[in-house]
Amino acid sequence: MRIGLIGAGRIGAFHAGTLQAHPDVGELLVADADPARARQVAADCGGRALPVEQLFAARPDALVIASATAAHADLIARAARAGVPAFCEKPIALDLAGTVAALDAVAAADAVLQIGFQRRFDPGYAAARQAVACGRLGRLHTVRTVSSDAAPPPAGYVPLSGGLYRDCLIHDFDILRWVTGRAVTEVYAAGANVGEDFFRAAGDADTGAVLLTLEGGVLATATATRYHAAGYDVRMELAGTDDQVAVGVAARTPLTSVEAGAAAPPRTPWSGFLDRFCSAYRAELDTFLRVARGTEANPCEGRDALRALLVAEACELSRRERRPVPVAEVEAAARACRGDALSRGGTNGRNGVVA
Repeated sequence: MRIGLIGAGRIGAFHAGTLQAHPDVGELLVADADPARARQVAADCGGRALPVEQLFAARPDALVIASATAAHADLIARAARAGVPAFCEKPIALDLAGTVAALDAVAAADAVLQIGFQRRFDPGYAAARQAVACGRLGRLHTVRTVSSDAAPPPAGYVPLSGGLYRDCLIHDFDILRWVTGRAVTEVYAAGANVGEDFFRAAGDADTGAVLLTLEGGVLATATATRYHAAGYDVRMELAGTDDQVAVGVAARTPLTSVEAGAAAPPRTPWSGFLDRFCSAYRAELDTFLRVARGTEANPCEGRDALRALLVAEACELSRRERRPVPVAEVEAAARACRGDALSRGGTNGRNGVVA
């Protein structure tokens, strides 16, 4: 397969290595807003660097989008019109209007779009999902998620990121639905600024907490912070009437028990998302190549990104107005954007499956 990769930053370079090593990839085309960076990544992985226009002209069999967020929606729509199956890192866009417009373009072209929610491909989260589905936990009543960065992002990144809820916690919002099989119906969110001033200057929070109500009355909490120098910490706990399970509690988890006789803290804690989810990132691209060939159903469609964004938008509204916000309130705003992606439910592209 001839694969196009747009975006040669940190995650793009990682994807380039994964694609170069994949037995189904015969040629890798790399483009980036910084041509020198594209040339470097292409040289490192044996690919070919070229401008975006030439990349599309080369008619790749599939496209991986790992560019700056501001370019995602346009590249998704362009790939859809060209009939090129696309994989895109989250988010599709930083607002509902841009997200819905991109998904409408995908639906109109009956195109393939897979979104990069890599936690779905992590064995721990998959095992937790199975535990819920098979009834091992009994009646699920409480879920807790934790997302802690080992160090804050650069100051210049924050104003372009969409904020803590859209950039970081959006992964928690997606995995909550995927693991539990329940949608979020209401949120109450709070944020705090206890670190660098550039978060506040961008209208963002460096620490956040959300109380979420899921379908069926299940309660969940999701917390996130940009400051956890002990290491990168992403976990989930699910509690039911019969049992509890945890994801992300392992030898490298940067969590220390103060109980007597407890294990010592890890000597090599996870350093970041590429370290913690290395195998999951590779698995999602391996799956995407099969989706692009038409041999596997799409496991993470564009509408999944929209669902998670609706929760993130509800959190931003809740934080700003200091009140509980039903997700349906935000969904109504999305429908006002002409949301064919919402009204039709989205598609599995050429598989023609409507949810």
